[in-house]
Amino acid sequence: MREFKNLIVLGPLIYAIHHFEEHIVFNFREWRLSYFSDNNPITTEEVLTRLISLLLLFVFIHLIKKNRGSAHIILFFLMTTQVVNALFHIFFSFYFYDFSPGTITAVLLYLPVNYLIIRAAFNEGFLKSFLELCLLFAAGASIFALFELIGPQVIAYSLIVMPLYYIVINKMDKRGL
Repeated sequence: MREFKNLIVLGPLIYAIHHFEEHIVFNFREWRLSYFSDNNPITTEEVLTRLISLLLLFVFIHLIKKNRGSAHIILFFLMTTQVVNALFHIFFSFYFYDFSPGTITAVLLYLPVNYLIIRAAFNEGFLKSFLELCLLFAAGASIFALFELIGPQVIAYSLIVMPLYYIVINKMDKRGL
């Protein structure tokens, strides 16, 4: 269970549990609207369906391709939807002195599981340096921030760029860069 291919399957599961905390146990949307603008017209269920479907698609692609490009796409997606999301919940809970629904699963699931995934990515050579990890984190943080500022159309823009990144990272890998 320590292999990257096995650990990434946990991504959709912990996202579903996180969503349960945010929207069934608590009311994240109500909390969010008290501090941020309402720029996301789609339902939380639709967001859940879209993101889990995309993550499962990326996992499936990686299970077939097993290359750095497919691993990087998954890592970028997890950085955006889980790691940065966890930091968002933690930071704004303290910033507003108001518990952000989702913080519990962010701390107990997102951070530890993604740590294991990242460690496996390093161990198996999908990540070659801490700089690569930082760049994936920066890209994920940028997309997360744009999603919060602009709304869900950012997901579509990200999906357009992903195949290009996939090609570039695999070409770099073949050249030994």
